[in-house]
Amino acid sequence: MNGLININDIKNGMTIIYDGKLYLIQSFLHVKPGKGAAFMKVKMRNLRTGANIEETINSSIKVEKAHIDKKKMVYLYNSGSGYVFMDNETYEQIEVPSDKLGDEQKFLIENMEVQLDFYQGDIIGVTLPEKVEYTVVETTEAVKGNTTNNAQKDATLDNGLVVKVPLFISQGEKIIVSTLDGKYSSRA
Repeated sequence: MNGLININDIKNGMTIIYDGKLYLIQSFLHVKPGKGAAFMKVKMRNLRTGANIEETINSSIKVEKAHIDKKKMVYLYNSGSGYVFMDNETYEQIEVPSDKLGDEQKFLIENMEVQLDFYQGDIIGVTLPEKVEYTVVETTEAVKGNTTNNAQKDATLDNGLVVKVPLFISQGEKIIVSTLDGKYSSRA
């Protein structure tokens, strides 16, 4: 059940309906000027378009809190027109169009457990594990004598993703990549 809340009661990570659109609160700042009414500076992301906006909202405004349903699913395969996920409890399969996943699709690997986010029955996004294990399928050899601090080389992973890795990583090794920034984290 959705309900109205005062804009002063928002929190980071909360989903709201503002100006008829669904937003995720990323950050906010309460401002009380010497003269005039207090207001909130709010950074939020439109969950339907992915656009980030910054709004200045009068502190007396009420917004609707949106209820997001979260469901754990397992990624099965890319169908060509979208990505197919399965509920491990009911075995129900759902195909999610590519445009709903955005940058997250490049991190998907078969049998990865993810969380699909629904609003009123519509899929609005996917939440990936923070760190994912991949196998290096191709990488260049380290250049002899290249011992500069943090020297890195490109490595192609088993899902096609290319990341920068330290020189000591070789083909066939398993590594951990952060899905937050797409960067090498550690050996597996």
